[in-house]
Amino acid sequence: MISSMTGYASLTRELYRVSLAAELKSVNGRFLDIQFRLADELRSTEPRLRELIAARVNRGKVECRMAILPLADAAPRLAVSETLVAALGAAAARIRAAIPDSQPLRAADVLRWPGVLSEDAPAAASLDDAAVALLTDVLKEFAATREREGGKLKAMLLERADRMQAMLVQLQPRLPEAIAAYQEKLAARLREALGGSDDERVRQEIALYGVKIDVTEELNRLGAHLQEVRRVLATGGASGKRLDFLAQELNREANTLGSKMVSKELSDASLEFKLLIEQMREQVQNIE
Repeated sequence: MISSMTGYASLTRELYRVSLAAELKSVNGRFLDIQFRLADELRSTEPRLRELIAARVNRGKVECRMAILPLADAAPRLAVSETLVAALGAAAARIRAAIPDSQPLRAADVLRWPGVLSEDAPAAASLDDAAVALLTDVLKEFAATREREGGKLKAMLLERADRMQAMLVQLQPRLPEAIAAYQEKLAARLREALGGSDDERVRQEIALYGVKIDVTEELNRLGAHLQEVRRVLATGGASGKRLDFLAQELNREANTLGSKMVSKELSDASLEFKLLIEQMREQVQNIE
């Protein structure tokens, strides 16, 4: 499949009284650039998440966001450190043994002691595993959106290639006639300039100029490049750089064709070629 570098996907999953939300979005780029916006509790998971994305994405600027949100209907649950409570009780007993008239330790005092109460939250390991599992599912949808966009780009590129191929089919049979007409016009001008004499000189000049204005080679190379574009699109995979190179080569041949124009038809065809190629180059920049 041909994939676009533009894509978006997001998923949310409930996990032990919290909601874990993941979002992936990407735009075109020359290389793979992954940026993260993670909740503090998930910072340690970044290497695993980066590895997951790099295994599925070849090029583009990718942004991954992950947030941990409390569920609206989830009542808070507090955990009591029984070890710390026991230690505080033992310390209070020793103090009362040493100072009999001291006040007994109250429950409110114990609860206010730092570390006795904490919010019962998922373990860090379970959060990391949940984040990896969630991103794996998000990547599937993310890849699907990029492939759907890539399919549209592929259809557009094939349509432009078909239009250029049709133009080549029309131009090639007419090329000898156009060159002959231009040579005849040139010969008349040369004879007029030379006063109607020296036909051998006229023939030499026409033959030399005929080689310069022959665009058969350029038309053949245009056809070969268009065939390669179709082959690359049919093969699929990470083909953006290859297609960008082919678009540059197509543009080079179209420019050469324009510099050798010998008729209005060829001049118009050169302009149309360059317009279609430029449209292809713009879209190729979005292909992975």
